[in-house]
Amino acid sequence: MQVQNWNELEMEQMSPLVGRQVIHGANITLARLTLKKGAVVPEHHHINEQMATVISGKLVFLMEGERHVLNAGETLVVAPNVPHSVEVLEDSIVFDTFAPTREDWLRGEDAYLRK
Repeated sequence: MQVQNWNELEMEQMSPLVGRQVIHGANITLARLTLKKGAVVPEHHHINEQMATVISGKLVFLMEGERHVLNAGETLVVAPNVPHSVEVLEDSIVFDTFAPTREDWLRGEDAYLRK
């Protein structure tokens, strides 16, 4: 059994507007992202199914030519390999759940978040 405390996990500053904390399991990755207003996560895709849950704030997912505005308490499911990007409209905290585990992040292949 593995117990983690989000308050004790290191915050990795990906860019001036994006911070990330991550827990990797055998088959799943859970990330808490701290996003400042004006941040943009450029278009990207991954083999993982993703569920993005907005804890606080407001953001827009751009996916398949559509804008999906997410407010606190809402979750968006992103299918594997679907290109998407994110615009942060208000300071936000988002939990992203990925299955399977984000092997690309474990290999350090996350440059798109560092822009």
